[in-house]
Amino acid sequence: METVKRNLLTRFKLNPPRSLALGFMLLIVIGAFLLNLPIASQDGKSIGIIDALFTSASAVCVTGLVVVNTATHWTSFGQVVILLLIQIGGLGIMTMATIVAIISGRKISFKERLVIKEQLNQETLSGLVKLTKYVIYLTLAIEAFGAIILSTRFIPQYGLKEGIWFSIFHSISAFCNAGFDITGNSFIDYNNSAIFILTISSLIVLGGLGFGVILDVVRNRSWKKLSLHSKLVISFTVFLIVTGSIIFYLLESNNPLTMQDFTLKEKVLASMFSSITPRTAGFNTIDTSALRQSSSLFTIILMFIGGSPGSTAGGVKTVTMGVLIISTISIIRGERDVEVFKRRIPYETIFKSIAIIIIGMTIVFFVTFILTLTEDQEFLNLLFETTSAFGTVGLSRGITSELSRSGKIILTMTMYAGRVGPLTLAFAVGYKEEHKRYRYAEGNITVG
Repeated sequence: METVKRNLLTRFKLNPPRSLALGFMLLIVIGAFLLNLPIASQDGKSIGIIDALFTSASAVCVTGLVVVNTATHWTSFGQVVILLLIQIGGLGIMTMATIVAIISGRKISFKERLVIKEQLNQETLSGLVKLTKYVIYLTLAIEAFGAIILSTRFIPQYGLKEGIWFSIFHSISAFCNAGFDITGNSFIDYNNSAIFILTISSLIVLGGLGFGVILDVVRNRSWKKLSLHSKLVISFTVFLIVTGSIIFYLLESNNPLTMQDFTLKEKVLASMFSSITPRTAGFNTIDTSALRQSSSLFTIILMFIGGSPGSTAGGVKTVTMGVLIISTISIIRGERDVEVFKRRIPYETIFKSIAIIIIGMTIVFFVTFILTLTEDQEFLNLLFETTSAFGTVGLSRGITSELSRSGKIILTMTMYAGRVGPLTLAFAVGYKEEHKRYRYAEGNITVG
C-alpha cells in the first residue's frame, strides 16, 4: 500500500505546469466561495454555487462571460471581488505570489522560479524576479494612466466617487483583457467618443502583446534591436487589427442592425474595436448577437487566435498561428528551413505550434459537440460561445444566461483550459519527466 502511494506521489509531483494549473483552480474555488455569499448579491441572496463558480472562473480566466448583469446584480463587495480576481488572473498566480514574497522579504525558491518561467513564457531562469517586478510596475503604471484618461468621461457622467471607481474597474478589466463591465451595456453607448474607444483599445492591445514584448520595446526602442519574438508579435498583431478592421467595415457598415446608421467616424471606430476586442477582451460597441453570420464566423477565428504569449490574453496565441502560417508558406515554396526576419525558426517551436493548434481545435469542437447535446441553441451560437470561453474572450451572442447547469459547468472547464493554456494543461496531465534513451530508425510516410 505504501509503495502504491509513493508511486502515485512520484507520478503526480508538482512540476511547473501542474503548479500553475492547480493555482488557477484554487483561486477559482476561493472566488466562487466569496461570490456565493449573500453579501455579494444586491438582493441579499446567494446566487448559487454553479453561477458563482462560472463567474469566478470567468473573472480569474479573464474571460468576461456572465450569467448575470455585473452592474446590477453584484454589490460593491461582489464587484471588488471580481476585480481582484481579474487582476490576479491577468497578472498570474506566481506574479502575485512574488509580490507577497517581496513585501515579506522572503526569497524566491528555485521551484517558484521555474513556475514563474512557465507562466511568463520565458526561455531561461535568468533575471526572472527582476522581470516580475518590472511586470508589476508596468501593469500598475499602464492601468493608472488608462484610468486617468477614462475618468475624463466617467466622472462627468457618474460623479467623482463613482466615476473614479468606473475608471479603475474598466482600465484593469481592459488591460487584463477581461471584458467585464459595470456600465450594464458594455460600451455600446460610447462609440461616438474617439478618446474613450482608443484608450480602451490601447489598453487591450498592450495587455495582449505580452509583458516581455512591452519591456523589449521600452528597452531597445529600435525595430532592428527587437527580438525575433517581439517582431513576430507586433507584426502579426498589427496585421490582424488592420485586416480585421477592414473586413468588419466591409461586412457590417450596411447592416441595419449594427452600423448602418453610424457616421463614418463611428463606423471606423466600431470596425477597429470589433477587430481588437475578440483578441481577447470581450467588450463590444455594437450588438454582437446582431452580427451577420459571416462576421460572427470571422470573430470566431479572431477569438481562437487570441493574444500573444506571456500576456493577459488567451487563445492559441498570435505567434503560434504566425509560426504555422510561415511554416506552411515555407513548405509550399519548397524551402528547407523556416525563416523569418533573417532568422531560422527551430523545428521544436514548429512542433509545439502544431500541437497547440490541434489541442485547441480539439477542445473547441469537442465542447461544441457536447453543448449541441445539452443545449437547445443554434450551432453557430454554441460554436461562438465555446470559442469565446476557450479564447477567454467574453463575447456572446446572448445565450450565456440561458445555458443549462450542465452547459455552464462545461464552459467553466473550457475557460479554465483556455486560461491555463492547451500545452501547459497537456503537460500538467501527461508530461513525462523521463525520456527514452534510444531512437528508432526513420520510416517513410506519404501525406497530402
